[in-house]
Amino acid sequence: MRLRNIKCAKEVIETSPYVILDYEKYMGHFNDLFENNQPLHIEIGTGKGKFIKTLALQNPHINYIGIEKYDSVLLRAIEKIDTDIPNLLFLRMDATDIDHVFNHEIDKIYLNFSDPWPKKRHAHRRLTSDRFLRRYDAIFKEHKVIEFKTDNRHLFEYSLQSLTDYGYHIGELSLDLYADDYEGNISTEYEDKFHSLGMPIYKVSVYKE
Repeated sequence: MRLRNIKCAKEVIETSPYVILDYEKYMGHFNDLFENNQPLHIEIGTGKGKFIKTLALQNPHINYIGIEKYDSVLLRAIEKIDTDIPNLLFLRMDATDIDHVFNHEIDKIYLNFSDPWPKKRHAHRRLTSDRFLRRYDAIFKEHKVIEFKTDNRHLFEYSLQSLTDYGYHIGELSLDLYADDYEGNISTEYEDKFHSLGMPIYKVSVYKE
């Protein structure tokens, strides 16, 4: 859900050392920004940043880029950074452009609580649609790994079908993440909210050679 517009958001984003504004020029060599050759993971729709910040702090041997479309949401993610995190950066961009930003350099994609686009005519906008899966082909390295979480049962079922039809294999699957006591789970802000309401959280990790 889009936050209300925050007047200072654009200014904060443009001056933050964690946001890359001229990201187009790094296509194919984003790790130059981190000055190392560590694995590169991205979260599409990073929201308020709790998930990717925690990942980056726990895994200093991996580089992370959070992608967020809205200034007011990205602002909240930036505000959460209260210590130096050298393996974390953000891009303010629309995911539809992702194959024009990265070029065969991503090791893993996280999709957390993406917009379900419930109307059938909007199915191609879902981040697990075959239209987006084709875009991901252009940004992954040799091996493709996607981790997907949602509270939306219909979107989860659609995603399982879409991913497997596209040739992905299921690695891990949970129809109720907290009932399964999934070890090592990192929650998002949305996830905390839905879980507190007693709603099941669905998760799947898929891979493709």
